[in-house]
Amino acid sequence: MQARRILSLSNFFAAAHFFLIIYILTPYLATFMPEESTGLVVSLGALVTLGIFPFIPKLVAQHGPQRLVIFFALVEMCILLWLALTPTVVGAVLLAALACAVSPLLVYQLDILLEATVESEDETGRVRTAFITAGNLMLVIAPLIIGLLLDGDAHYDRVFLVASFSLIPVILLMFLRKLPSKRILGIHNVTEACACIAKDKDLRAVAIAMGILQLFFHLAPLYIPLYLHTVLGIPWSELGWIFAIMLIPFVLIEYPAGVLADTRFGDRILLIVGFICTGISFALVGFITAETSILIILGILLLTRIGAALVEAMVEGHFFRRVSEQDTNTVSVFRMTRPVGALVAPLVGTIILMISNFTVFFIVSGIFIAIGGVLAANSIQGLRPKQVAIGSVADPA
Repeated sequence: MQARRILSLSNFFAAAHFFLIIYILTPYLATFMPEESTGLVVSLGALVTLGIFPFIPKLVAQHGPQRLVIFFALVEMCILLWLALTPTVVGAVLLAALACAVSPLLVYQLDILLEATVESEDETGRVRTAFITAGNLMLVIAPLIIGLLLDGDAHYDRVFLVASFSLIPVILLMFLRKLPSKRILGIHNVTEACACIAKDKDLRAVAIAMGILQLFFHLAPLYIPLYLHTVLGIPWSELGWIFAIMLIPFVLIEYPAGVLADTRFGDRILLIVGFICTGISFALVGFITAETSILIILGILLLTRIGAALVEAMVEGHFFRRVSEQDTNTVSVFRMTRPVGALVAPLVGTIILMISNFTVFFIVSGIFIAIGGVLAANSIQGLRPKQVAIGSVADPA
């Protein structure tokens, strides 16, 4: 089997465990703790990830990303299995935090392996969006599985069990063949990588854009289900198919958007459109009530993901045109935006909800995503792939 197919399939199953738990995590935690505080558990997990990330490039150099995929998948399996056994309250909080902590470390290894298969930067957009789309197929399927597993009941242990088993194919796929890898060159530590990104206006802007996207990626799955299910009382039997349709843009939009960015428009224009669409529609979620039509709810949620799909495709493609898989330190810094988002998003949510309500939370967050995203996008070079200088961060080797 070709390396890219193995990695796309691995991403599909790795995404399964994450998307199965992320949408039920805050409602699950809200069964035994205040709903406005549930996000702090995700922040705890993000602190663990941020503490480990600086050591990851060295681990990649010593053991290789393929072995680390197997290791982190096994660790995550054990954590989810333990959660499925209905632990104590303290145990559930700690295990939920650890589950959030390990997932980004697994994704990082797949990133490094995928970049090693890219032979020409002109195809980066297509390669990465095909990889992302494979994972996003499970993003659409996961809410349907959740709806079937819960079926009106709060049997969250079933979801954790299925999420754990979904990692078995990832491990098996890593044993199929030796995947391509290259000797790591360039920057030698994360501090230097941060400094290099900070000095490069284009990379700094795309890192900020990714940070804002990650803020949305953690606000939306944590607080939309919490608001719609726990506060408004919409059952999972309805939320399952609503979320599935809502997430279809991640499957249908990202690959065509990557091709258009590679061949016609560049990244900046599509990135601006995506941020505006995401921010405004996320703000509109705050106006949803228990009396709001299901079709209106679906329309608002669908717009949030249309915008986010455009942003993700553009940010991923643009960044990986500028670096190679050999510069694991710079990729590590870029991927640290995910745990940073996981740390900041629940803190923001907790503070706003403690002093106000969900309507204010969604409006403030949506406005920030739209304005902050547009400002970051305007600083990104609107160049086509052949015009981008790749050697600005990593040794082109």
